Amino acid sequence: MENLISLLEAKNWKDYALLDSGAGLKLERFGKYVFVRPESQAMWKRSLDAEWKKADAVFISTGEESGGHWDFKRKVEEHWTMHYPLPRFVYGADEHSASAQRELKFIAMTTPGRHLGVFPEVASHWDWFSELISRRVHREKRETNVLNLFGYTGLATLAAASAGAKVTHVDASKKSVSWARENQELSGLSSAPIRWIVDDALKFVQREVRRGVKYDGIILDPPKFGRGPKGEVWEVYKSLPTLLEACRACLSENPLFVVTTIYAVRASAIHVAQAMEDMMKGFRGKIEMGELVTREQSAGRLLSQAVFARWER
Repeated sequence: MENLISLLEAKNWKDYALLDSGAGLKLERFGKYVFVRPESQAMWKRSLDAEWKKADAVFISTGEESGGHWDFKRKVEEHWTMHYPLPRFVYGADEHSASAQRELKFIAMTTPGRHLGVFPEVASHWDWFSELISRRVHREKRETNVLNLFGYTGLATLAAASAGAKVTHVDASKKSVSWARENQELSGLSSAPIRWIVDDALKFVQREVRRGVKYDGIILDPPKFGRGPKGEVWEVYKSLPTLLEACRACLSENPLFVVTTIYAVRASAIHVAQAMEDMMKGFRGKIEMGELVTREQSAGRLLSQAVFARWER
């Protein structure tokens, strides 16, 4: 495994921007609204001043990982629509088919935590696997089945479906899956072949192994800590190796890609890549590892958001 660390930027956003950061905070635009959220890694001085005072809402943290509340400075709608333009990688597909749909539309909203329904930095993965899927489906004429674990509001699922994949979306939160299905309708992908599953990720994959179900691509975006619908405990350091082993048993004979993104942990991308290297032994492909970063509009500094490792055939 090469030790090169990649820094991936999601450069196609129009509805999102990191306006400025510093002093443990970040100033962001989500559609028509501007928010201030905690960012412990922003250990520099802010470049802007007046713009911070124009924020529509500020998330006040209690010091816990997701604890806190929103302080609204101006009226913010309960929810609003955002867009993400996917790159166009269509190999011989009918431009009017679901697989040619190249823009995601989705609902954003303030939640009791600091999140708003989208992690903008992970869009660089959407672009990457969309091209891999589209090439395989439309040029190689091969069906592609994708499993999205910890799928949240479904944007990775919809990106894969829009490229032509059949997708199984799994999340332990019934609310998140309902939100994802709303995003499916908004994106014009209501007829796309997507299975929506409310379940514990590990238990679901283990059942798929017993059933002999195989996937060509796997997307893993696990939290640091979480609970399944029946109280199952997820702790990323303890649980991830077992999940990767189960996912390995679910891979088809000729898989296309696997990607793991991990937030809010002290693990290096090297550690994640080495776990993936163990998982993918015996398959011919390459592993890329690194950090998902967002570039400020103000001073051009890079803000690291997560570590990742991804394998492709």
